[in-house]
Amino acid sequence: MDKPAICGGEPVRDAKIFYGHQYIDDADIQAVVEVLKSDTITCGPKITELEEKLCRITGAKYAVVCSNGTAALHMACMAAGVSEGDEVITTPITFAASANCALYCGAKPVFADINEETYNIDPEMVGKLINSRTKAVVAVDYTGQSAQLDELLDHCRENNLVLIEDGAHVIGTRYKGKCNGSIADMTTLSFHPVKTVTSGEGGAVLTNSEEYYEKLLLYRAHGITKDVAKMENEPDGPWYYEQTTLGMNYRMTDIQAALLISQLDKLPLFIKRRKEIVRTYNEAFSKLPQIIVQKEIPESDTTRHLYILRLNLSKLTIDRRQFFEALAAENICCNVHYIPTYYFPYYQRLGYEKGLCPKAEKLYEEIISLPLYYAMTDKDVQDVICAVTKIANYYGTKQKG
Repeated sequence: MDKPAICGGEPVRDAKIFYGHQYIDDADIQAVVEVLKSDTITCGPKITELEEKLCRITGAKYAVVCSNGTAALHMACMAAGVSEGDEVITTPITFAASANCALYCGAKPVFADINEETYNIDPEMVGKLINSRTKAVVAVDYTGQSAQLDELLDHCRENNLVLIEDGAHVIGTRYKGKCNGSIADMTTLSFHPVKTVTSGEGGAVLTNSEEYYEKLLLYRAHGITKDVAKMENEPDGPWYYEQTTLGMNYRMTDIQAALLISQLDKLPLFIKRRKEIVRTYNEAFSKLPQIIVQKEIPESDTTRHLYILRLNLSKLTIDRRQFFEALAAENICCNVHYIPTYYFPYYQRLGYEKGLCPKAEKLYEEIISLPLYYAMTDKDVQDVICAVTKIANYYGTKQKG
């Protein structure tokens, strides 16, 4: 049996590989250069071009791009009318922004537990938490697998709630044959460098509602409009504009938009490669009793942003931290997604306590995010599999040394 590098053995590879990495080619660079040489590098035509492209790809009627995924969530909550005294239901297995967006609006995040096999928010648990103060549900498509949108929409329609799909991981996924982004009341996207496509930083809100769309445009740009039809006063002249509500400066630049337009041209390639890697991982890890493979609902044709390795700790003599450190010694540099949001000191000071979502908390103790990105070579993938297999076998419950 091969000895892990952390115990003095040879690592599976010499160079480090990380859990995520952007892919930038010459076409991306040229697209950015062209904007830099143009007259307009922000608030220009590339914004409209990008929004139209996102609508074509996802099937959404409207898209509003913005500075990042967190801004997108905040804008969506504002458009949904979330305000002080309201409650917003979300999952604890997510980046903090999925709950923070409620706090930004003066509302209270309420955490629903997850499905222990898919790791997505459990619609049944959502239903149990709805009350007269509930205003919206923020459902995260964790790892890129679609949340159970039909069940969540049923709860929202029955209770006059807004379904905001946090689709930071989801671009490229289809739910029951429809692109995610065209189903929920609003869907937010993130274009951080570790996501499937990137603009460096960036986000978007997709919707089929003209009412939400008009609000999102205002909230993105200070609450200011130059549209005479939306003004309350008679314009002083052609320079005139009005602030009709309180918004933010959440604009995206044309530089970022140009990069993302070019990235989206490669989306089919990115989807294909990510699916190939996930299939290879699943085939290998399903043979290891020390590993639990994430289940997928049949309704989700998933493009994975993350690959979650769940440890079957009952079959191992080490814990998650030791497994993580053993992988690092093999030069497989992983991450953990996510720490339950209400574990953070800020949330603890707000009165949240551990024990709220037992399934989510158990998941957190057992997961590691493995490398998954377009530019991974077949050898990279096999190195990851080799490292996981080596450590799982060496520290399996039958191994006492």
